[in-house]
Amino acid sequence: MTDRSKTIFGNAMSEKTIKAAEKSKAKYVKKYGDDSAADYKIEFAPIDALSFIGAQNIRFGEENRKFDEKALIVGNIRMGFGHYRISIAMASCAAALGYKPYWLDLASFDATGSKMIREQNDMYSLASRISQKSRLFNKLVWEPLNSEGFKKISYNAKDQKNSELLTPIFKNIPKDIPYIATHVWPAQGAIHAGMTKVVNAIPDNWPMGLHLAEGAIHAVQTPFAYMGYKTLEGFAKTPLKGIPEKDLKEVGCFVDHELLYRLKEDNDLRRARIQSGAPLRILMTVGGAGAGFDSFAAMVRHLLPLVKEKKVALFINFGDHEDVYHKLVKNLGSFECKTFFNAYEEFVSFVQGIREGEAEGVYAIVNDDIFRAVYSTNLLMPVSDLLVTKPSELAYYPIPKIFMKHIGGHEVYGALHGREFGDSANEYPTNDGMNAALDRLIEDKEILLHMLSRIEKLKEQGYYDGGYECVRLAVGANKE
Repeated sequence: MTDRSKTIFGNAMSEKTIKAAEKSKAKYVKKYGDDSAADYKIEFAPIDALSFIGAQNIRFGEENRKFDEKALIVGNIRMGFGHYRISIAMASCAAALGYKPYWLDLASFDATGSKMIREQNDMYSLASRISQKSRLFNKLVWEPLNSEGFKKISYNAKDQKNSELLTPIFKNIPKDIPYIATHVWPAQGAIHAGMTKVVNAIPDNWPMGLHLAEGAIHAVQTPFAYMGYKTLEGFAKTPLKGIPEKDLKEVGCFVDHELLYRLKEDNDLRRARIQSGAPLRILMTVGGAGAGFDSFAAMVRHLLPLVKEKKVALFINFGDHEDVYHKLVKNLGSFECKTFFNAYEEFVSFVQGIREGEAEGVYAIVNDDIFRAVYSTNLLMPVSDLLVTKPSELAYYPIPKIFMKHIGGHEVYGALHGREFGDSANEYPTNDGMNAALDRLIEDKEILLHMLSRIEKLKEQGYYDGGYECVRLAVGANKE
């Protein structure tokens, strides 16, 4: 196994950085045990919510099962909903191109590396929630860490060393299966384990050392991200060697096949609703960490009178956070609402019915199953007119958007990109600013109609084809 914590793309790390990385790995081994000699057998289980693409979940079993000859693995972790959402897009595009998608959540196993991921994810989620409650913590710690701390190339050394703990999970996975990682740890773990066809699908627009996985092809969504990784400018106090062209590709946005193949029809239905004066369908999502609640509640409070006036229909996907729904009701007082709580089949029928039908009122969706929780937003996007979200993974999807305040400085650049490319409105960090912007979008139909035209032009340019391109890269990759 190559020690990738000492030199990163030809840039030597300091002895202090290397020792800190080694200390970090040793801490997790001491805490969770050394399973480097383990022989984890691999089996598969169907994923109910993704049965339409034939996705199989990889898990530990009694004896190894054989992968399909057209297998493609999507390596991921659950960190909020974002990385799962991108993973579903990759699996969808793989199936559309004739491959059999397999789901590998490295945080889901009873293994040392998985426990390491879960501990770090818990810490990240806790800090994210604290940042929404403490302005001082957000200003002095969280924002700088997410924008500048994670940007340093030295940060990558520790992750590279820690991700060596993931290699036992890969022991019985054939090394030549095409593999797309939607978080850097699954990418690093696969490279350490000797996988030869690895694509590192980078989710953010803000380039960071956090996302480097030398040995993989780095796939980015935007020109801004490409230039940042090509030069590694700002990753250290002194100039660095950048990522070679063979290891870096600008591919476009990571979007599901199901959201693309009839996008023009979906947009025509949006135009018809907007021009006829039907209630504007606004889709709101509650992220996996449940952060940003106060802003979320302020928007719903502002929109409820417009729902009664039939100017707005409101779809709220609470994911697997039913507690947030009850917190909202307690915060706002009881309001009339149609609920789909673990009623997925009923919800799917409802979505099919309103595609060319009518929708009025407020609809709340909750699913305890993580795949159904995430995919409910995918089902709602084609039948919605405006998406309200923080500028993270959903910032790149083909639907008119408006952005809540970012959570972590890296998300700022998702909002900037959407505004520049014209398929979204601005980011609004205050409740008053957001509500005023929503009023403008509801009253001024020309803005949303313009966004729809921009979305169609971007689609013609291949702007949303990043998922397909990642599959093609993985299938064709052969990293020694």
